[in-house]
Amino acid sequence: MLQNESAQQNQENTSPSEAEVPVHLTAKAAEMVQKAIKEENLKDVALRVGVMGGGCSGLQYLLDFAEKPNEDDWVSEELGVKIYVDPYSATHLTGTTIDYVDSVYGSGFKFDNPNIVRTCHCGGTFES
Repeated sequence: MLQNESAQQNQENTSPSEAEVPVHLTAKAAEMVQKAIKEENLKDVALRVGVMGGGCSGLQYLLDFAEKPNEDDWVSEELGVKIYVDPYSATHLTGTTIDYVDSVYGSGFKFDNPNIVRTCHCGGTFES
């Protein structure tokens, strides 16, 4: 019983920045993020990944660059890309892999999110 209490205390005392970020990048996605950073001539930025309300299914994905994490962000680095995720978004993104795809229908970032319950026909919004 003491071990469980100790593990629970350690879990409670772990800040989000020390925990594993809920989002992962494929090599192609990391390459395209680094390319965008270079093309926009940005320095010391991270990829902010999140969700926000909107669209026909309730939530939509957000990708942006940020210079600093917020105090409660999950912070990690993967394949040379720093990643920040806020706690609200993390609840909807846990286990998500972001890829970059080139296809006949267009190019862009693709989210493989195991938490999706329903999406709209365009695939740009979701409910989890």
